[in-house]
Amino acid sequence: MKAGADMKIAGKTVCVFVLLTITKVTRTVGNNSVSATVGSSSVLTCPTRSNIAMVTWKISPKDGGPCTLGYRADQNKTDRTNCSSSMNWKDIPDRDPTLEIRQVGIAHEGNYTCEVVAPEGNFHETYHLTVLVPPRLTLYCDDHGNPVCKAAAGKPAAQISWVLESNSTRSEEGHDNGTVTVLRKFTAYSTNVSNATCIMSHPSGNQSKSIACHLSRTKSFFLYVFIILFFLSIITFMAVVYYFKPHSDRLCHKNKPPATAPTDSPQDDTMEVEPYTTYVQKENVIYNSVSDLTVGQNLPQGLLPAT
Repeated sequence: MKAGADMKIAGKTVCVFVLLTITKVTRTVGNNSVSATVGSSSVLTCPTRSNIAMVTWKISPKDGGPCTLGYRADQNKTDRTNCSSSMNWKDIPDRDPTLEIRQVGIAHEGNYTCEVVAPEGNFHETYHLTVLVPPRLTLYCDDHGNPVCKAAAGKPAAQISWVLESNSTRSEEGHDNGTVTVLRKFTAYSTNVSNATCIMSHPSGNQSKSIACHLSRTKSFFLYVFIILFFLSIITFMAVVYYFKPHSDRLCHKNKPPATAPTDSPQDDTMEVEPYTTYVQKENVIYNSVSDLTVGQNLPQGLLPAT
């Protein structure tokens, strides 16, 4: 009985020792969320231990394939697999296995895990990197004199509000690279808006701008003139159409050709006969003159007619 009890105690001791050994050999230091602004540099630290045997960074970006950075102390050798040149060791890996990302871009967003092998055991550190893109804040007045606040191409989407909130409309537009443009239009109750202030909230930083909007008198004047000329042109056109419509009917009646074929008039017959009559009369005069001359020549000298 005593031997059996001793065996049970020894078994429990071995189990506890094994569990403690496993806990010591493999440790997860933490899972952290970090953020970096696009264009800046980001540094991800790794558990520092003396007499490091091996260090490995396993990187799984949100877009693209995974990559690894490794170091082996026994060979004093580093290697790289599918990692861009913007990611590298900050210092000598056996002294400081920190990873540095230069010129952070949207493509760098993802999970980063560091594994360290040392005499004390294996250690892991995991980060989730979020890349922030500061939006470009602009403030302007639209054609109706309403202030418009625009936060362009931000990641994540910016939050926009007005200091004196009256009535506003919000719209968003997403882009292929994950950024979002937010636009909020302030609708005032009057034509003139004095000192409207827009506030933009974003993880990369907050901004605010103010503007005074009013509808230009010049624009109003030209708008009224355009409306008046438009209506006058319509009235003039209708008047011209109304005036020329009856006159066009009369012109059509005047130019209409006669329905029956023309007939010869008596005057035309007279004009055709007169040349013949004139010719006959001239022939008669000539004949009478010749007859008189002939008769005169045959008469005695004393019987010639007096001239």
